[in-house]
Amino acid sequence: MGFSLLDFRRKWSCRGYMSAGAAMVTAALGLSLVLPERAEARKYAAPLDIFGLGTPRPRPTVHSAKIPLPRPRPEEAPKASDEPAPDAEGKPAPDKSNASKPAEAALPPEKQASACRLALTEEIAVAPSVPDIRGPGACGGEDLVRLEAIVLPDKRRVAVKPAAILRCTMASAIADWVRKDMVPLAANLGSAISDLDNFDSFECRGRNRVAGALLSEHGKANALDVRAIKLANGQSIGFTDRTMSRDIRERVLHSVCARFSTVLGPGSDWYHEDHIHLDLAQRRNDYRICQWNVWDPLPQVAPLLPAERPEEAPPREVAARPEAKEGAEDQETARPTAPADKPAAEGAKVEPHKPATKKRR
Repeated sequence: MGFSLLDFRRKWSCRGYMSAGAAMVTAALGLSLVLPERAEARKYAAPLDIFGLGTPRPRPTVHSAKIPLPRPRPEEAPKASDEPAPDAEGKPAPDKSNASKPAEAALPPEKQASACRLALTEEIAVAPSVPDIRGPGACGGEDLVRLEAIVLPDKRRVAVKPAAILRCTMASAIADWVRKDMVPLAANLGSAISDLDNFDSFECRGRNRVAGALLSEHGKANALDVRAIKLANGQSIGFTDRTMSRDIRERVLHSVCARFSTVLGPGSDWYHEDHIHLDLAQRRNDYRICQWNVWDPLPQVAPLLPAERPEEAPPREVAARPEAKEGAEDQETARPTAPADKPAAEGAKVEPHKPATKKRR
């Protein structure tokens, strides 16, 4: 069998090996050019890479910095305490227990006491404070007290029966009136005051309890109705009692009209015939109302029958009835007349004619 170069090229061609080698050389040259460009491109983000899916940026070089450390604590220094130091102004540190409580559990701030509340001490009256009242409409009030008793200068107490719910200013005015005006009045009667009869104090209502009327001062806890004061000896001084001395009732009238802006009693209207109304209503130009008629005392024994007619009194002339006159005339006509010429018997006494009288039963 003959072998020649032409037959060798025909059977085993080298074009495939030559083309593959050329491709490998071309690829190697391309990689050598592309790799530096891609390394340079890693420093910058792709313009359309909005989700950051591209090649991450290289971290910048961290430069080590020297951080100074604190100096060691000297041995003679005092030990540090766990309690917080007070403020510069000297205020104490807040309590940790209170800080841990929630804000809802904190108590509301206490209401500041008024000047009247500070002045109405236990030496003047037993009048504990009560919460403010907010009733329907304008009923109620602020700075209220429950007046239970009035303390006299000699430490004795005048009980208010029942206890009255009043504003502090009204309770203070009642206490001053009893201490300065009623105590001397009771002393003149030889006794001391024991009770004050409270007829009405706070009540959410209109004037005189009339439907639709203006709000009464009782609805504002600014009024008190009193009927009497009782003494230690058992005597009662009724302000509208007509059996009491007029002088005593007039003294009470002058004292209350000088202290209160409104005084209503007998004669003002028929609503106040059995008690006295006192209040401190504020009016324009400090206008005051004092309507109380002190009636004269009633007689001790009422005259039921007229006095007996004295015996020496002259007889009363009473007109005769028409029937009696006619009967008398008939009797006179039927009676025979004595002869005129017949003289009267000697020694006979002639009585004058008396008119007919009616005896009293």
